[in-house]
Amino acid sequence: MDKKSIERRRQQAVAKWEELQKSPIPFIYIGAGSCGLAAGAADTQSAVEEYLRRKGLNARIVQVGCIGPCYLEPLMDVQMPGQPRISYSNVTAKDVAYILNGFFENGEITKSRLAGHFGDGDLDGIPRFFDLPMLKPQVRIVLRNCGLIDPEDVDHYLARDGYKGFEKSLSMTWREVLDTVKRSGIRGRGGAGFPTWRKWATCRETESDQRYLICNADEGDPGAFMNRSLIEGDPHAVLEGMLIAAYTIGASQGYVYIRAEYPLAIKRLKKAIAQMREMGLLGQNILGSDFSFDIKIKQGAGAFVCGEETALIASIEGKRGMPRTRPPFPAIAGLKGQPTIINNVETLGTLPNILRNGAEWYAGYGTDTSKGTKTFSLVGKVRRTGLIEVPLGITLREVIYDIGGGTQKPFKAVQSGGPSGGCLSEEFLDLPIDYEHLAEVGAIMGSGGLIVVDSDTCIVDMAKYFMGFTQKESCGKCVPCRVGTRHMVEILEKVCDGKADLSDLDKLEKLGHTVKNGSLCGLGATAPNPALSSLKYFRSEFISHVKDKRCPAVTCKNLVVYRVIAGKCTGCQRCVKVCPTGAITGPRSEPHNLDQSKCIKCRSCYEICRFDAIAGDAIIIES
Repeated sequence: MDKKSIERRRQQAVAKWEELQKSPIPFIYIGAGSCGLAAGAADTQSAVEEYLRRKGLNARIVQVGCIGPCYLEPLMDVQMPGQPRISYSNVTAKDVAYILNGFFENGEITKSRLAGHFGDGDLDGIPRFFDLPMLKPQVRIVLRNCGLIDPEDVDHYLARDGYKGFEKSLSMTWREVLDTVKRSGIRGRGGAGFPTWRKWATCRETESDQRYLICNADEGDPGAFMNRSLIEGDPHAVLEGMLIAAYTIGASQGYVYIRAEYPLAIKRLKKAIAQMREMGLLGQNILGSDFSFDIKIKQGAGAFVCGEETALIASIEGKRGMPRTRPPFPAIAGLKGQPTIINNVETLGTLPNILRNGAEWYAGYGTDTSKGTKTFSLVGKVRRTGLIEVPLGITLREVIYDIGGGTQKPFKAVQSGGPSGGCLSEEFLDLPIDYEHLAEVGAIMGSGGLIVVDSDTCIVDMAKYFMGFTQKESCGKCVPCRVGTRHMVEILEKVCDGKADLSDLDKLEKLGHTVKNGSLCGLGATAPNPALSSLKYFRSEFISHVKDKRCPAVTCKNLVVYRVIAGKCTGCQRCVKVCPTGAITGPRSEPHNLDQSKCIKCRSCYEICRFDAIAGDAIIIES
């Protein structure tokens, strides 16, 4: 297929897309990303199929990816002929018939579970979906198609200017493309924030007959799902970005390194790659040019350390995923000893937009040193959880409160950058989110995980969790990381158990700096961040555990005992129903009893009580 052929295909796709908007057949869209499916979207779709079959109705069901607000899942949109697309939230199987009856039997929009519409302006008092509080402050560039198109239909992508960025790059020299990327200011979205163009230039200028391009989709941070969601919702955006990057660096072979725990993303990638081959966008002399390129998928076993470039390369080569010393850097000697560029999913997915709209357009977002937008997974104790995309330079307060809706209980901290990041207190809420400001306070951007916690979260326990995660994920190659992280976890366990003294806090800090400065790769160098930042900004909480033998958040099991406050207990029996051991007993409408011998301190009763009738008291531990 040459350029004229793909343009004809695009025109056909545009006509198909416009026909879809004006179709005489109703369309029902189901949010079927992993988050939607986890919330029950498959059952919702089954209920829709059953409803249409039972009523003998002709309508088309379209699965789309994650549009962002995970707290609204499962999402179901209904588009009747000639009408705007109407979105409904938290739609379970039992809600389907009631919602669809309004459209098919009453000829009107059902108001129950209404989320918004995708038309222009006001629609009978129904807000635009993208005017919802979580979505209105966002700038959707890399996520522009997610939740709106069928990710398995390449014509949907083509109709929305798909592969135009790549076509434009083919009309330019590789130096011109490199200069465009340089002027855009985009930096690696995988966490390090290294200027994308600089890595590319090093690779291209290294003499070699073979160069490789790798898309790093090994998203391993707990609570992070940005890369997975982008691939599930718009795989062609990432693959088009790979074409642009490969053309610029002179690579003829590409790999998508993705963890096997992402089956839906892998399925959609495979289908998208097959569609690219069918259109002549992979293989020899692509679109009649002298550029040849192919893509393979390599499934990883889910090792966190394989997010590090050299460990990832070792895994692709069939070796154990362990980092090696650098230099030489992969851009000079990477896969099979050849120049290799590894770019994050989001970096690649952004490139088509930069080539299509121009460097100056993209550089108009963000700050002087951190250009463009960034996706984040906003999770934890925040009211509105989900996938967001915002201009760099936005403050933590704007993200947590304006977009996320704040927390139900008093805000305590936000963990930025996952297990390699830092725990930031309330004093940093007005901190701009960019590479430099986060690094200055001991945190990192990472791949984009933001975990919000409130007063019910113990900072020491959270630091122990993240340190335990990185300790288990350490490849064990170097002593500072292998041994140092284990000792840091042991100290944090002592603190949580009320068995530590103040000298242990000094040891923890000293160990953290030793691990940070002496480790071979980025995993070890950033592993102490959660403990060091928590110790720095929440030292009083550590001291409470050490000196007072008290956990202020009533979380650490060995420092708390639960009891029922008789004067507040209404006998509603909610705690009785959730107690897994039968420790709580009592008749309805009378104060309950809690048997300490049966209590496993699971905290379920404490969290479910609406009347603050469950108290968590400190246990007095003899020093």
